Amino acid sequence: MPVKTALPFLFLSFSLLGQVQPMRQLPFIRATGQGSVSIAPDTAIIDLGVITQAATAQDATAQNATQASAVIAALQQLLGANSSVKTISYSVNPNYNYPPNGPQTLLGYTVTNVVEVTVSDLTSVGKVVDTAVQAGANNVQRLQFTLKDDTSARQQALRLASMQAQANAGVIANGLGVHTGAVLAAIEGAAYTPMPVVGVLASGATATPVQPGNLTIQATVTLDLQVTQ
Repeated sequence: MPVKTALPFLFLSFSLLGQVQPMRQLPFIRATGQGSVSIAPDTAIIDLGVITQAATAQDATAQNATQASAVIAALQQLLGANSSVKTISYSVNPNYNYPPNGPQTLLGYTVTNVVEVTVSDLTSVGKVVDTAVQAGANNVQRLQFTLKDDTSARQQALRLASMQAQANAGVIANGLGVHTGAVLAAIEGAAYTPMPVVGVLASGATATPVQPGNLTIQATVTLDLQVTQ
């Protein structure tokens, strides 16, 4: 009998413990701000390719090896032995002819060897392109200006974005006849936008013209601010 009378009290205790009081959500205003910083680049990245074609894969790779080696040697002579010149891609692909009536025909092979060159002296970019082309490079895949370290510029853009987000929240609050209080949440959304530049290949004594321009560091911040009367 004592056990039977105790069971209802046990169930009642568990029922009370299982009740959770709903949390009251504080009213808030969500606002987004954007910040942008313009800064001169200090680094250039150039992707230079050597593309060769031949009837056999062996001939295509042999020609490519000779041509690419000459390009790398010329770049290292121009920039120094400790320069940043590295292979980033290499491919061997068959070339086929697809006639409308009939089977496909193997025409030969294409070999592509791409090296990436990183330079800090932006005045030498045009010379790097010219040197590579004169040595045998026949494809410029990318010419991009960037920063070694964008931390300072990115932080500045985030500060500007945060200030704008707070100002926007204040405008919204003023329109609603309320005030903003403590920051409840902050969400960062940053974007670093490099500026690609494509130069016109030149021959003879005239160097390839290259204009670095400026980079734009952009940041976005979204704030949730408590609403007070």
